Amino acid sequence: MFVLAHLSDPHLATMPRPRLPELMSKRAIGFANWQRRRSIHHLSSVLDSVVRDVAAANPDHIAVTGDLVNIALPGEFAPARAFLTRLGTPDRVTFVPGNHDAYVRAARSHAQQHWGDYMRGDGIGSAAPDDAPVPFPFVRRRGDIALIGLSTAIPTGPFMATGRLGADQLLRLDATLSQLRNEGLFRVVLLHHPPLSGGRDRFKRLIDAGAFRQVLRERGAELVLHGHAHTRSLVWLDGPERQIPTVGVPSASASTTLDVERGGYNLYRIHDGRCEMESRSYEPSDGGIIATATTDLSRAP
Repeated sequence: MFVLAHLSDPHLATMPRPRLPELMSKRAIGFANWQRRRSIHHLSSVLDSVVRDVAAANPDHIAVTGDLVNIALPGEFAPARAFLTRLGTPDRVTFVPGNHDAYVRAARSHAQQHWGDYMRGDGIGSAAPDDAPVPFPFVRRRGDIALIGLSTAIPTGPFMATGRLGADQLLRLDATLSQLRNEGLFRVVLLHHPPLSGGRDRFKRLIDAGAFRQVLRERGAELVLHGHAHTRSLVWLDGPERQIPTVGVPSASASTTLDVERGGYNLYRIHDGRCEMESRSYEPSDGGIIATATTDLSRAP
């Protein structure tokens, strides 16, 4: 049995004091929002409980689907590296970036400079320097499991949090999923933005979600994991032979001070092509993490 832990959107609560030139951009709005609202929502104490619980579960691998930082200040990236190191070594932790990790154009290269070895595949380029460009998608094989990392992280304008995969990445994903299917591997796709969004979420959506779903419809996958929405979700996307469970998790640091879902993460137990999901959530009464649900993801409802 292979046990995979999935957490997302920790939005690490240590915010360095920005210099004035660093706020001459979208960061000014984000910093004001952090001071007014987000700093009381994302708590280190909640995240610490989640990290301790993950360590106690001793999973074979950990997936983190984006948004380590808040407004992508240069001073946020080294502490985020320390957080990833706390979770585990790069061979045991896989990271894909979120929109906050690419908050402004000036920060586009920071993620690969600081976290490159956590988001690099096992094959060509795996021994590249940490600051070398990360090719997406990347693939990590762990036994019968293949982790496919995608990037939806793009800089956006004020009040926008959209993501995009792009035609080139989607083309490579198509070939990758086909190859891994021929190898008989259990394919777990990791990305930050949900592949289903619209309506009032159009300023936060994955712009080319339809094209992504079309690749899944033609090539398939066994599991898709994402973050971004800060809520638990399970939807079933069409695949060539069977529907694909697509799972979102809450922010791993979310408190209960606002009317939002409290922090937590998921465990996936994968064996012989089957998958069971255990949802684990922060319990404010004792500051610990409890199991809240178990779901069989091996067949659609």
